[in-house]
Amino acid sequence: MTTSTDHLRPLLEQLSLEEKISLIQGADFWTTVPLPKIGLRAMTLSDGPAGVRGPVWDERDPSLNLPSASALAASWDADVAYRYGAAAAAEARRKDVDVVLGPTINLHRSPLGGRHFECFSEDPELTAELAQAYVRGLQDNGVAATPKHYVANDSETDRFTVDVHVDERALRELYLAPFERAVGAGAWAIMSAYNSVDGVTMTENDLLETPLNSEWGFDGIVVSDWTAVRSLDSIPAAQDLAMPGPAPAWADAVAAVRDGRLNEADIDRKVLRMLLLAARVGALEGTPALPVAPIDGVAFTREAEIEGTVLVRNDGILPLDSSAVRSIAVIGHNARDARTQGGGSATVLPERITTPLDGIRGAFAGAEVGYSLGAVVQEGVAELPLAQMQNPVTGEPGARVEFLDADGSVLFAEDRRATALVWFGGDAPINDSAKLTLRTRYIPEQTGRILLGFAGGGHARVFVDDELVVDDTPVITGTDLGAAFLNPPSATAPVQVTAGEPVDIRAEFTMGPTDSPLQGVFSATVGIAPDDADPDELIARAAEAAAAAEVAVVVVGTNSKVESEGYDRTDLNLPGRQDDLVRAVVAANPRTIVVVNAGSPVVMPWRDEVAALVLGWFGGQEFGAALADVLSGVAEPGGRLPTSWPATLEDVPVTEVTPTEGALVYEEGIHIGYRAWLRAGSSPAYPFGHGLGYTSWSWDEIELDGDDVLVTITNTGDRAGKQVVQVYAERPDSAVERPVRWLVGFAVVRADAGQRVTARVNVADRRLAHWADGWEVEAGEYTLRAGSSVRSLPLSVQRAAAVVEATV
Repeated sequence: MTTSTDHLRPLLEQLSLEEKISLIQGADFWTTVPLPKIGLRAMTLSDGPAGVRGPVWDERDPSLNLPSASALAASWDADVAYRYGAAAAAEARRKDVDVVLGPTINLHRSPLGGRHFECFSEDPELTAELAQAYVRGLQDNGVAATPKHYVANDSETDRFTVDVHVDERALRELYLAPFERAVGAGAWAIMSAYNSVDGVTMTENDLLETPLNSEWGFDGIVVSDWTAVRSLDSIPAAQDLAMPGPAPAWADAVAAVRDGRLNEADIDRKVLRMLLLAARVGALEGTPALPVAPIDGVAFTREAEIEGTVLVRNDGILPLDSSAVRSIAVIGHNARDARTQGGGSATVLPERITTPLDGIRGAFAGAEVGYSLGAVVQEGVAELPLAQMQNPVTGEPGARVEFLDADGSVLFAEDRRATALVWFGGDAPINDSAKLTLRTRYIPEQTGRILLGFAGGGHARVFVDDELVVDDTPVITGTDLGAAFLNPPSATAPVQVTAGEPVDIRAEFTMGPTDSPLQGVFSATVGIAPDDADPDELIARAAEAAAAAEVAVVVVGTNSKVESEGYDRTDLNLPGRQDDLVRAVVAANPRTIVVVNAGSPVVMPWRDEVAALVLGWFGGQEFGAALADVLSGVAEPGGRLPTSWPATLEDVPVTEVTPTEGALVYEEGIHIGYRAWLRAGSSPAYPFGHGLGYTSWSWDEIELDGDDVLVTITNTGDRAGKQVVQVYAERPDSAVERPVRWLVGFAVVRADAGQRVTARVNVADRRLAHWADGWEVEAGEYTLRAGSSVRSLPLSVQRAAAVVEATV
């Protein structure tokens, strides 16, 4: 139901036209304009959704790093999603953030999508159910949720300009459905996307009014993705807030109202919505924010990762007995330098990370745990370790950063605790500086050659003990501003160092005015690139270590060049020599467990050769601790696949992410994900919904109770366990085109050994409906099947339907 704004009209009437227009665009990168005369403070927005970074990108102000959205979706648990939102709300309130830019609820249309890790699932029902729980978790704690990116922003290639062509039925049944449920949960904001849909950019698209406002009753604000507002045409559209601000595209708005090009009533509607948002988050005088429920964020992060960890193969090796295992060979770049999150604007900076190597050493304290790199995964430079840096000014761990003008005078200085730095908002004089310098004293741990250098989107020089070693301008591939800013290329040079002997490092980055829409932002990294001069030797050493150990745990995964905002993937291969590494380790020790540290599918040609295969996603800052709990059996892997994992890219039915002549056509219609696999009559390596636990289950019976499906199962194993009861509908004799089957509901059940439990899954008429200029339920019988994945459905029941129209 739409909330009235009549009580806010007296405040609106106090505002001049200039004040009203200032209020509907940002004051800067992250805040809105305050208007003290009506008791309105500035509201702060912040990137999420797997944590809350706050208005500065600064390691000195760390954030809770939650598991990625694909890991959350793998839990198939609305309660976990609700607490995930509540944990984000607690972080937001700690950082004085009013609006969290999440969750990301675009769909896994293609596994090549660059932000696949940031989205929940390939299925609209699973995505919708978890999205509405996440929204409630945030907003029950007084922080606005911003489901994004509305709509059809399911890939990254040419994302600023791509025109998505999608038929109305697919748009309604797939891509709009999660947003509809999020609005039904009361979302206070929605983010409009960069892309166009059917020829109209989303900040000006009629879809912002219908169905969002007129049909669904959305009464929140539509905030643009950063720089997505293109013209004054977005003001008559239902685009409420242009970010960042002041927005150049709206610079002429006051004059346009006065000369009749714009209607002031359109401005007023936006202002009233902004005031309603302010009241909801406690930014308007007399409207305190809701209290925050206490939550242990670190403990929850560990729990959420366990609930989303998917065991897809196990020959009986898991769980390991921590009291009996005597030696473990831990292998892999990602075991030591784990990826806990994907790249891009969703990045947060955690205070600490528990890596898989850390977690295994802690959980198996009685065993000898060795480590081998095995294969290099990292591309480009990684920041210098804080423990090996000394700030030359303060003597403390860290680096000195200075912004200089053209005369070399210091405009601004900071003492930082990292050498991977991003300025995206804050006080640094980005636009006024000619040069940025970073200075630190680096203390090597080993003698030998290092590849020292920088990553950046422009020219820089690196000096070692005042000797120039790098002078370069790395070539940026592609045109995406976000990729160039957040994940720039590297330039390095070999430098000989001696263990314990400090070297002074100085990096100088050239700055200056640009014509980029992202004015006032800058990123720079000084660090060391991996030396993979002898990859065969690395693999041989790992195999030797595996042969000498009782068990081998190989952690493979992606890197920031593979999964990130700003570009899509070109393949599903693990980077580097990781496939060769796994084969060599398995040949040396058949008791090999492989852990995949990736946010989205990768191909695993060796998957049937390993003893166990665990999908750990981007597991958040407690990834290693959660993994150790699963490997040791302290906890059961609770996850089920939220998207299909293929054996090869060539098998995937829907892959296209690259526009042709500016357009990306969703030719597959309503058939994406497992629907497309079923339609093609082919099988993935691991199907949607699949996941193993540490116990066994019998599927006993299914029956109907009104709109509810009751599914009874028994834990036939010898330990407590979790099962996800999945219910799918089929209508093979339908008069309209349909998927072979589609998910209509699910429920998490937990049972002790020997316990019989019944899951209740509501299947409302709408879950059976199709879109035909309105929601319709075809009369006749539907088969409802229940089981543990889209391809394992032992129970079925017939349900008759006579309804011809359906509502949410």
